[in-house]
Amino acid sequence: MIRVAPEGWPFIIAAWIAWAGVALLGWWGPALVSLPVAVWVLAFFRDPVREGPRGADLLVAPADGKVVSVRELVEPDFHKDRVWRISIFMNVFNVHVNRYPVGGTVCYRHYHPGRFINAAAEKASLENEQASIGLETARGKVLIRQIAGLIARRIVTDHDEGAEVGQGDRMGIIRFGSRVDLFFPLSAEVRVAVGDVTKAGQSVVAAWT
Repeated sequence: MIRVAPEGWPFIIAAWIAWAGVALLGWWGPALVSLPVAVWVLAFFRDPVREGPRGADLLVAPADGKVVSVRELVEPDFHKDRVWRISIFMNVFNVHVNRYPVGGTVCYRHYHPGRFINAAAEKASLENEQASIGLETARGKVLIRQIAGLIARRIVTDHDEGAEVGQGDRMGIIRFGSRVDLFFPLSAEVRVAVGDVTKAGQSVVAAWT
């Protein structure tokens, strides 16, 4: 049985009601077209149980998708220092539930309204709607940034400042196409490259040595 993120039920119910309506009316053309759409909406909001490598010295992927950028830069809001940034782009077929790469305490939370340009583009990290969560961990500060995409209009982030979260726990979800950026200290070793495919809560993307 498919486990579904609760945020998806309004969209799933609407899609299946639309399909049932055209089918009951005998409009077989629209029914054949809308059935794959209804199945896709159900699949989009799937929330599979994720188990994988765990440990305070590891950072696991916060999102399913493809690594589109690995670079060193200055993160001015939370770290206020040079850090690594790994960017993971989620297409419309990926699981869109995001997970914490490491356990820690939520000590920073910020929402930034913005545009909805292609999330894979570099400028999306500055211009798109986004929500950031900063963690204080045993090995240093870690920032996770959920970035909306072309058709995403709703970012859900589960925890408030002060919450204790575990590695691999659900962090939130972005609806319909998006990207997640992960920022962490230069003292950690990056273990992915551009083009690699990740799974949230399973793929190791970096480690402190």
